[in-house]
Amino acid sequence: MLHATELFGSEAYDARGNFVGRVKELYVEPAEHGNRISRILLSRGKYQPLVAKHDQIGFVAPGTLRLTVDEGELEHFRPNDAWLAVRKDLLDQQIIDTQGRKVVRVNDLDMAEQRTNGNVELRITGVDVGLTGAAGRLLQGVVTPSMIRRVQAKLPTRLIPWEFCNLIEPDPLRRVKLRLRSDKLAHMHPADLAELMEELSPDERSSIIDSLDEESAAEVIAELDKRLKTQVVETLDPERAADILEEMPPDDAADVLAELSPEASREVLREMPRREAAEVRGLLQFEEHTAGGMMTTEVVEVGEDATRGEVVDYIRFHEVVLDQLDSVIVINRDAVFTGTVSVAKLLLAAPEQRMAELLGESSVSVGATVEEKEVFETFDKYNLRSLTVVDAENHPIGSITVDDIVSRMHAKLG
Repeated sequence: MLHATELFGSEAYDARGNFVGRVKELYVEPAEHGNRISRILLSRGKYQPLVAKHDQIGFVAPGTLRLTVDEGELEHFRPNDAWLAVRKDLLDQQIIDTQGRKVVRVNDLDMAEQRTNGNVELRITGVDVGLTGAAGRLLQGVVTPSMIRRVQAKLPTRLIPWEFCNLIEPDPLRRVKLRLRSDKLAHMHPADLAELMEELSPDERSSIIDSLDEESAAEVIAELDKRLKTQVVETLDPERAADILEEMPPDDAADVLAELSPEASREVLREMPRREAAEVRGLLQFEEHTAGGMMTTEVVEVGEDATRGEVVDYIRFHEVVLDQLDSVIVINRDAVFTGTVSVAKLLLAAPEQRMAELLGESSVSVGATVEEKEVFETFDKYNLRSLTVVDAENHPIGSITVDDIVSRMHAKLG
């Protein structure tokens, strides 16, 4: 096992034993091989630096690098944004530990030797984020590598396997050139990723959002606090912001737009599809701390005469997100609210049973202008999981879920 910092400054010799330079930098090409050191930069004082490729290395040890080719076969160094530099881009930089769900700082890299066709390839196996890496950095050049190893052996180790590390590259153009993948981030729970983003700079937060698809980005932004939501969305161009907000429930999208400047909000709405934009505009007319400002318009609304089988077919056809559906709103022939049927009751009913037969005993609802304090009290009084919001004619216009109540109360306590 080698540490990256042990190789910096190492003397490099060609196949004839001639000194050709000192190791200045190690490069990874993410697009070619995610953990292989593909090139090693060799400095030569006043002369142009040389580059040794991964298939030109014969022996590696702290302080020494031996090549399998003569100096004349080495390339002259030319900067390439598609190369990830270990010293410049990784050491002392923040990365995301997707397994431990935290932001950590890189102290060193652990590398393993892999012999291939008579050559030695270096593969990054882990990231040192603990005292061992920090001690190695402090003692480098002061004592011998063997002494450093003895000191490190007495310290607790904190290593993160390379496959659980996600790099943060704020520059969008370079991120594209490096072809950094976001698969590991996309598999994290949105709440965990949102919590990590609170520790990052604005540019780094933008980097994370830019690396995610629209659906994943929407889920993460929805978990951020109000201040960070606004900051993140303000950095997006209107078209990208519209694509992300389109994936959110209308009430969440309206909450985000309400915090933007009027001009920025209008620009985003212009980029959204007409139907989704109309829903969000409708919600924006309500005050934030009213039932109308808390509700979502994504509800399932059916007639009293509809059978259980017809309602299930409707839900299936419209691909309703079941984890966001607690109950079905029932209306009469005049589109007046008559009650709700819980999803649990719906699933247990016979296919031919009509909604009128399945209605609960109470048909609690609130007007759109009711203050949130009264909404909280209504949820508490009737032990509700959802609450229908109606207009002046008692027509359903939306629903408030218990998740909305918990989020509001959490924000107040925070």
